[in-house]
Amino acid sequence: MITLAAGLATTLGGVLVFFQKTPNPRILAFGLAFAGGAMVYVSLTEIFNKSADSFNQIGQNGFAYATYAFLAGLILSVLIDKLIPNPHETLDPNDTQFQEKNRAKIARLGMLTAAAITAHNLPEGLATFFATLENPTVGLPLAFAIAIHNIPEGISIAAPVYFATRSRKLTLAACFVSGLAEPLGAVLGFSILQPFLSPALFGGVFGVIAGVMVFLSLDELLPAAKRYANGHETVYGLVLGMVLMSLSLIAFQAA
Repeated sequence: MITLAAGLATTLGGVLVFFQKTPNPRILAFGLAFAGGAMVYVSLTEIFNKSADSFNQIGQNGFAYATYAFLAGLILSVLIDKLIPNPHETLDPNDTQFQEKNRAKIARLGMLTAAAITAHNLPEGLATFFATLENPTVGLPLAFAIAIHNIPEGISIAAPVYFATRSRKLTLAACFVSGLAEPLGAVLGFSILQPFLSPALFGGVFGVIAGVMVFLSLDELLPAAKRYANGHETVYGLVLGMVLMSLSLIAFQAA
């Protein structure tokens, strides 16, 4: 349910396009940076440490093996990004390319964007699922950060589809299907890995998750936040995301 809720934030982004307005750019910049800060902090402190602890349980050098898994997550993210580039950062519903004479071309662009974002959502769903499975106090904030990130992704899918087809049903369907990739990634990942669950597997998965989340934050969230910013929204959002994430983890552990 948590991965589904995070994925459906993509549909929320699609709904915003129906009003032919994008969210306030400065608020969007702050929100994206906030999500990036929260994800980087929780990845490098909580999730990475869980990877090291899991490897320590089987008598391995936890820090070293967690680092190897973390680097594997970074490499995996780079490979996915190279094989299936994520074009949503270049899309703007107010761009002059959204014209009636290009409707067919724009519709195809929207569908290709939806396919690319769907592929990128699969590992996000797996990361959220395993983080929540091990510790909901980590999974819930991570899901919230990913949900914020999914709103502009929904806009990038909906903008070309809606302006080309004028169909709200088709637009929402494209966003909804893309959002379903998050719970699908969780279900497929768990179904495949469940028979092999062990401290070693948890250590590897958490290390890879940490790498994927850091790459996502640095490659997508923070650059996108900087593009929308018109001041210091990016750094303020980044710092506040880290502060609130750290305080929430302290509060959960104290409880």
